Amino acid sequence: MLAEHFLTMYPKLNVDVDRELEQLKGLAERLRPLVTDGVYFMHRALTGPSKKILVEGANAALLDIDFGTYPFVTSSNCTVGGVCTGLGVPPSYVGRVYGVVKAYTTRVGVGAFPTEQDNETGELLQSRGREFGVTTGRKRRCGWLDLILVRYAHMVNGFSAIALTKLDILDTLPEIKVGVAYKVDGKSLPSFPANMDVLTRVSVDYETLPGWCCNTEAARSFEELPSQAQSYIRFIEDFLQVPVKWVGVGKSRESMIKLF
Repeated sequence: MLAEHFLTMYPKLNVDVDRELEQLKGLAERLRPLVTDGVYFMHRALTGPSKKILVEGANAALLDIDFGTYPFVTSSNCTVGGVCTGLGVPPSYVGRVYGVVKAYTTRVGVGAFPTEQDNETGELLQSRGREFGVTTGRKRRCGWLDLILVRYAHMVNGFSAIALTKLDILDTLPEIKVGVAYKVDGKSLPSFPANMDVLTRVSVDYETLPGWCCNTEAARSFEELPSQAQSYIRFIEDFLQVPVKWVGVGKSRESMIKLF
């Protein structure tokens, strides 16, 4: 039926219907053992013998269709609510929630980006961090860490702790800025704005912290990090009132430092 439909629009379309159907039948048999009732599967996992269940969210909190920077969002729930809406898991079963946050802020494509650095700093973050969109391959826009945005993500998700990644990308900077407040027309905003027209007009207040100007990739404990890097992490914790549990200083699994 699909082939006939497309042939009416594209008469020169070359399609072997019988061959396609035979191929699909073979693929169906390979896929059949992997298909199940997801709700029942999760129910058995949750109520059976004790297991650790890890759910990884796709995309980022500000791309959530309900709580993101609409219309510059994806088509699903990227926040912790996606555990319930995507898997059929009851909310009461959701336990610890870990927020994965880069040591700086990035965005792919259009949309307001208050802490964006459209300059040498942004280019340095983009090149050192190898920041490209996973699907499109587009260069990510880069800027200073926006803690107003991260705090908003915490409001929606309720982070138990944070995994702070790509700290090593900041290694060469003599000073590092962190966005700590939004203002519109000189007036401070209490939180991340729900209105995207407002977001395009905000100015950002920054806290400037000293950089460490040395390589952190060999560090395997918090104590081995430079004192300035430790202060940067503690500043983030104090602002968000959320502990940082992991810090990433490289590409390998061994370069993820566990703090507690």
